[in-house]
Amino acid sequence: MDKGNQTTLTEFILLGFSDLGEHQKFLFVLFLMMYILTLFGNIIIVTLIVKDSCLHTPMYYLLSCLSVVDIGFTSTTIPNLLINLLLEGKTISFMGCFTQMFFAHSIGNMDSFLLALMAYDRYVAICRPLHYTMMMNIKMLLFLVSGSWVIVCLHSLHYTVRTSRLTYCGSNKIYHFYCEIAPLLKLSCSDLTIITLIVMVEAGFILGVPFLCIVISYVHILNTIIKMPTAIAKRKTFSTCSSHIAVVTLFYWSTVSVFVRPPSSTSVLSDRFLSLMYLAVTPMLNPFIYSLRNKDVIGALRKALGR
Repeated sequence: MDKGNQTTLTEFILLGFSDLGEHQKFLFVLFLMMYILTLFGNIIIVTLIVKDSCLHTPMYYLLSCLSVVDIGFTSTTIPNLLINLLLEGKTISFMGCFTQMFFAHSIGNMDSFLLALMAYDRYVAICRPLHYTMMMNIKMLLFLVSGSWVIVCLHSLHYTVRTSRLTYCGSNKIYHFYCEIAPLLKLSCSDLTIITLIVMVEAGFILGVPFLCIVISYVHILNTIIKMPTAIAKRKTFSTCSSHIAVVTLFYWSTVSVFVRPPSSTSVLSDRFLSLMYLAVTPMLNPFIYSLRNKDVIGALRKALGR
């Protein structure tokens, strides 16, 4: 492309749902209700775990971390989406766009790592119960969680810096409701060979390694459950993992569908649907999935309501 025809973009236009016209008001109400439910459900979970001493265990500390991350994850994009559904001007500054990308990717990837840590916690509790207090004490928990934060932040920083240094020319319209890397790459006139390869390899690594840890943990858990002498013990043990399995399935189905594929193969409609699944639907459902299937959380809620 002729360098003389290139202009430096100072802002982008987010066109996520602008093509739906009169339906935007309905979408505003729908997404606002989903966002409120997400905040309400996750804040309740965190409050119960903090207030009830019976829930002061590694498993529930990880659950509270997941709730905090879910609040942050959905808050990086949904409030801006709500504003854009009401206002005509749907612009976001160049710096604001890549700041949003950094936080969305780092917090979203932390979801994946926390799910892996929760699977590891279940593995230790079920397969190595005598070593649980040694392998999952507070110091180890802090080390695992803080180490995960360092990894996802460095990964997201690398992702964001590389993308922001590309040359953007011509259109500044992003056919998405937030600054996602795939639609951004379509606006670049730089050579995308290297960045496309990095996106696929790093996304596969940052999602694949935690997922592999989850699979390995559940292989060992399943093997232990099979060896249990009674059906009651098997059902009781498996029930402690069922909520986590449901959340893992929902999260990875939507996330992998978006990120682990070449950006050139993306479709606007499927991306918007799948992005809403992991950005809005999953954070909203997580607290209800865990609380409805967890007697300890329900008991803590009843005690809190009783007071």
